[in-house]
Amino acid sequence: MQCAHEQRWMISRRVFLRSAAGATLASLSCSPGNLSIRSQGSIRFGIVADCHYADADAVGTRFYRESLDKLAECVARMNAEGADFLIELGDLKDQDRRPVESRTLRYLQDVEAVLRTFQGPMYHVLGNHDMDSISKQQFLSHIENTGIDIARSYYSFDAKDLHCVVLDANYKAEGSDYDHGNFDWTDANIPAHELDWLRRDLAMSRGPVVVFIHQLLDGIGSVYVKNASEVRKVLQSSGRVFAVFQGHHHEGSYNHIHDIHYYTLKAMVEGHGPDSNSYAIVEAQPDHNVTITGYRKASSLELSGTRLSQIEPSPSCA
Repeated sequence: MQCAHEQRWMISRRVFLRSAAGATLASLSCSPGNLSIRSQGSIRFGIVADCHYADADAVGTRFYRESLDKLAECVARMNAEGADFLIELGDLKDQDRRPVESRTLRYLQDVEAVLRTFQGPMYHVLGNHDMDSISKQQFLSHIENTGIDIARSYYSFDAKDLHCVVLDANYKAEGSDYDHGNFDWTDANIPAHELDWLRRDLAMSRGPVVVFIHQLLDGIGSVYVKNASEVRKVLQSSGRVFAVFQGHHHEGSYNHIHDIHYYTLKAMVEGHGPDSNSYAIVEAQPDHNVTITGYRKASSLELSGTRLSQIEPSPSCA
């Protein structure tokens, strides 16, 4: 039998949901494309990025205070669809214009409380804003990564036959941690000790692998990890990584490099009102088809090899 990483992975598309404002759980049960019906043995996980929650007035297109309600909708959808796990891709919280550590920690506690209403395993990726006025240790001590040591900012876990790797690029060029806003957000790096760990972890994996990270790995520029090309080489050489899920770039994006799909989820914080929400469900089938379903403004894509097609959203369910 052919190994999982030797099979062609295909990401097929489910419809894009635009549910009515103030959607209830009853309306959430009306899933696009009968998403609740899954193939035996498939795995389904939820992703959300860039909540940036703070009890603060909007600045530009960022509506910080609205992220609690948006996230509650996301979690309700994940529960209704029976997601096997939920992972947030960084920048879970934000801060006041004049940062106060105690208030920042309260914002983190409030948004984490919403996430914890998810009825399954839950995981976090660290984003730069998660250390804007607190330390990594403070952030990690106020959140829960199911089954993961509280001190770990990068780690891996298995979900059915899928191996999941969470990376932390919140290190300055010389290798020190982001801490209390002591960083330039464009200086994101995966340090040597984390790369060594990544090589070992991938070498021990026996099945297909997905990677989760906040800053982007698929290019060069301010929103990308500085040593992204080095990280990509590690992923490519393993022969098992088929997809990377990212946040940070609020507009979202897609790329395909050396048989690995790079999907950047649009930010939840951007835009006023429920229709500006953004989250997605990814489902991997036993036959090696994978479905990404984007909700509200998140993109639903059809990927086959190096081809990408973006399908027009279907009407909302009645």
